Amino acid sequence: MLSSGFIEYKFDYLEASWMTVIGEWVPERRISAGEHNATIVFHFYSHAGCKYISVFLLLDENEIDPKISIIFEVFLMDKDGKPSSHHAKRTMGPNMETASGLRFTGWRHFVKQSDLQPDHVSDKGTVTFVCGFMVVRNDVHGNPIPVPPPNLGAQLGAMGGSADGSDASFAVGGETFHAHRAVLAARSPVFRAQLLGSMAEATMPCVTLHDIEPATFKALLHFVYTDVLPPLLGTSDLLEPLLAAANRYALDRLKLMCSQKLWELVSVETVATTLICAECTTVQS
Repeated sequence: MLSSGFIEYKFDYLEASWMTVIGEWVPERRISAGEHNATIVFHFYSHAGCKYISVFLLLDENEIDPKISIIFEVFLMDKDGKPSSHHAKRTMGPNMETASGLRFTGWRHFVKQSDLQPDHVSDKGTVTFVCGFMVVRNDVHGNPIPVPPPNLGAQLGAMGGSADGSDASFAVGGETFHAHRAVLAARSPVFRAQLLGSMAEATMPCVTLHDIEPATFKALLHFVYTDVLPPLLGTSDLLEPLLAAANRYALDRLKLMCSQKLWELVSVETVATTLICAECTTVQS
């Protein structure tokens, strides 16, 4: 956000309640947000037999800038001095234009005049609106509030292999890997049966795994926590055992990703071993 400004606008309720001329305006008010300026106007409007109070933010001509967006917020104050939870609105503009080309935003039916009693008229007979004018800078894509890209995968990836908060560990080829039972169980039905079911591994402080290399298990954990292949995984010597491990733990997405990578690496020299790996995986399934 670049800047913001707020003002209170009060008017006499009895005077307003007797206004019967459609299109009646009350005195306008200027509002500023840093170096940016606009005008707030209230309008008494009749529709379908009901009288409404309209409120608009009228922008100065020099405030029309594609690099910024305007947020206009209005809420009523209750007679006890607290913000109303029922009459509060916010809009981003400008989204309307007058016949003369002036740009504005707001609401034609902000509140019925009959709704002002009994909660919003003070003991002095006044009604108070609080108006906010906020200016935010658009990012390169035109979004007024830039949102950073998702980083859940990176955050979960940092958990993988870390002893912090882990409640499971695996001994693989002389190395120990720390993990989290809930994560493994959510990703793999095999891990779920082993770690949360009635199998012996569920009560073991450390599970020893055979027939899998530490590098392969490390790559498997990376996928479990991030849903992506580890970087620099570009040779069949690494992909083939990872494909077998993915089949072992019923990680179907990982199986397909390894198969796709292996397909991209197929050559005259590797086709034989690739076919053998695929046949073994099919048999295990």
